[in-house]
Amino acid sequence: MTLKELIDCIDGVVVNGHERLAEKFNGVYISDLLSDVMGHAQEGNVWLTIQTHNNVVAVALLLNLAAVVFTAGNTPDASTIEKGREEGVVLLSTKLSTFEAAGRIYQKLQ
Repeated sequence: MTLKELIDCIDGVVVNGHERLAEKFNGVYISDLLSDVMGHAQEGNVWLTIQTHNNVVAVALLLNLAAVVFTAGNTPDASTIEKGREEGVVLLSTKLSTFEAAGRIYQKLQ
């Protein structure tokens, strides 16, 4: 599934990274604990979280994640968006809960 297809699946909004929406991702990791994501997410995953601070961009960059999806209507502040833009990290958001977003993605991948 491409990031564009992901956006359609979760009624998402592109915060940052329009130029990379044709890229594919290889799985999803869900956690709000940064150390958990660093220890278990895989390169190329999409990360679903409610965390919106600058450290999210740093973790996504460290792991070479395909995108970060802010769930439950959460949106990052201007400094996080700017950091994502500078580092080339795709940032998306959805009004769906993490549970519902994950469920829709799971169904789409089946």
